[in-house]
Amino acid sequence: MPARRKVAAVAAGLAPFALTALAAAPASAHGSMGDPVSRVAQCYAEGPESPKSDACRAAVAAGGTQALYDWNGIRIGDANGRHQELIPDGRLCSANNDEFKGLDLARADWPATSVSSGSYTFRYRVTAPHKGTFTVYLTKPGYDPTHPLAWDDLDLSHPVATATDPVASGGFYTFSGTLPERSGRQLLYAVWQRSDSPEAFYSCSDVTFGGTSGSTASGATPAPSASAPSEEQIDDGTDKSTVEHHGHGDDDAGTSAEPVAAAGTESLPAHDVRAAGTSQKLAETGGDSSTSYLAMGGAATLAAGAAVLFGSVRRRAVNDGGRHGR
Repeated sequence: MPARRKVAAVAAGLAPFALTALAAAPASAHGSMGDPVSRVAQCYAEGPESPKSDACRAAVAAGGTQALYDWNGIRIGDANGRHQELIPDGRLCSANNDEFKGLDLARADWPATSVSSGSYTFRYRVTAPHKGTFTVYLTKPGYDPTHPLAWDDLDLSHPVATATDPVASGGFYTFSGTLPERSGRQLLYAVWQRSDSPEAFYSCSDVTFGGTSGSTASGATPAPSASAPSEEQIDDGTDKSTVEHHGHGDDDAGTSAEPVAAAGTESLPAHDVRAAGTSQKLAETGGDSSTSYLAMGGAATLAAGAAVLFGSVRRRAVNDGGRHGR
């Protein structure tokens, strides 16, 4: 077989192994409920270093400030729908992650969003769009926020909203649901289970029905109204976050889960445009920046290996030719 054809055959044989390694690379996504705003996003909006509400100050005292900078990272990487199996009672808001344990504090003064029964438009703040299903549950009548939140507190048989593969627009997934009749303080529990990965995200949103958002039980001091972090606050805290989200379009609030041309690549060199397109595609299909770097590294390694092999075969062919010519 000619040397060049040998090289092509070997490179083709190596390619499936390289692609298998790429497919096994970890992926991640990010987000939290934006409306009604989640506990972690609310506390982040108050400022991790000096929260204003008693509940958020208590959360920082229990778990530190980093949890708030990582507001979009309450997740289980291998959940695969096993939410109740992996998250014990009393740890729902943290998804059993010690970093976020301050969010599990059982208290009636978490800042809350005022809602009423009927149709409701949910907005999920997403910093890395991926395909999957959102399911939102509401606590049952008689829910007591001063007791640790348990799975049995949620009306799991009647989710108030479900949405599969909504399109991200303006930095949010938006989908509709219906809130049943309730009174007083309640809690909405959102689960985002990806379909392109076993990863799932979780969030708790405190709400009040039939009164001011700050109403509490037993005549306690009303909690403040909840408010979501601004885009400026999110941008300002990005460098303090330990959540990896490069390559997901996090810097573009208009990122869509649908394939789009990578913005701002028109003036880039050709190889940078290709890299930007790769990152965009990986964000749509379950990859992250580490995957894109791995992809480029794998391609480079494969090319280098092919070049070395080609050189070796070519030298051998030359030497053989020289010997036959003598």
